[in-house]
Amino acid sequence: MEKVALAEAFDSFDETWSPRVAGELNGQAVKLAKADAEFVWHSHADADELFFVHAGRLRIEFREAADIVLEPGELTIVPRGTEHRPVAEPEAELLLFEPSETRNTGDVETDETVTDLERVN
Repeated sequence: MEKVALAEAFDSFDETWSPRVAGELNGQAVKLAKADAEFVWHSHADADELFFVHAGRLRIEFREAADIVLEPGELTIVPRGTEHRPVAEPEAELLLFEPSETRNTGDVETDETVTDLERVN
């Protein structure tokens, strides 16, 4: 068993839109990510995705629904199969909860796709 100090974990990396694994439980991963500006439109066919804002502000845009704006301490769950685009305003630190094998770009392959996630220290 170990603990994760979020401030230290976020300080340990600078890359944006490149999640790090903070822990795993019941087939789910707790991922930390820094975000700036807009990410790519994508969906996850087989996985719900929880976004929790630790710091900053995040707007999640949807093609079929109204945008959701998250402030620090707020979260939302994007249902599987829902096309969405996270947009940091202007930067954000995020906790993501999703199945361990979920790719950050879902069904889209881009330069921002991360397939081998690092762990935070």
